[in-house]
Amino acid sequence: MEQTLGLMAGAGALPGQVALEARRQGWRVVAFAFGDAPGLDAGVHRVIPSRLSEIAPVLEALRAERVSAVVFSGTLPKGALFDGGAVDGPAQRILTMAGGLSDAALGAAVSETLSALGIEVLDQRTFLAPLLARPGVLTGRSPSVAEWYDIRLGLRLARQCAEYGVGQTVVVARGVPVAVETVEGTSETIRRGCQLSGPGAVVVKASASAQDYRFDLPVVGPDTLETMVRGQARVLAVEAQKVAILDRESVVRLANGGEISVVSVDGDC
Repeated sequence: MEQTLGLMAGAGALPGQVALEARRQGWRVVAFAFGDAPGLDAGVHRVIPSRLSEIAPVLEALRAERVSAVVFSGTLPKGALFDGGAVDGPAQRILTMAGGLSDAALGAAVSETLSALGIEVLDQRTFLAPLLARPGVLTGRSPSVAEWYDIRLGLRLARQCAEYGVGQTVVVARGVPVAVETVEGTSETIRRGCQLSGPGAVVVKASASAQDYRFDLPVVGPDTLETMVRGQARVLAVEAQKVAILDRESVVRLANGGEISVVSVDGDC
């Protein structure tokens, strides 16, 4: 019997890729669209427009569609929860259960809510494993000795920030951390860091040692590189096998065109 997967789709291109791979694996996919996800329609049986503030219709649809598992993908608009706007009863219960808006707290509360319905939350890597970067230099240009120093510094700092749920991206320039990601997202962090540092910045993205890949898959993509090109950054370093590279061909093309090194680093590099 065909099983139904609930795709909790945030903004970005990742949900569309998850949907296509899930269908290839034999799932019937029902997408709950919380953001603008280009290409989503091509891989799903049904799209249900959804809002984080209105969870009752989501739970009702999960039951009606007989969903046995869900996967979260894309950027969910969590920032909207900070404005204190009205939410429905189930959403308020999740917020109360979480006791805060951190990814870990919300993830635990959502997982408990879905588990009570007999629904499993799947690891995103079930559908996106091929996007995880292997160690090595991916571009024509390799980092300089000074840039490798900044990469190692940025990697240590990014890992520590990820451990505390602060963010996963840092920008380093000439041995000095100039920007750390918080709720604004990767591209805004890079833009701010490049404005502060001037040309030559090194961007590093890493993960926590106990990263919960059910709710948060660190990812970079063409948008990341476009922001770096505009900011005249010189290096993008991602943690090997832990950070996904979306549309790798376009990432490498943009990087080579902007004389940017893209490297996937393992251990302490």
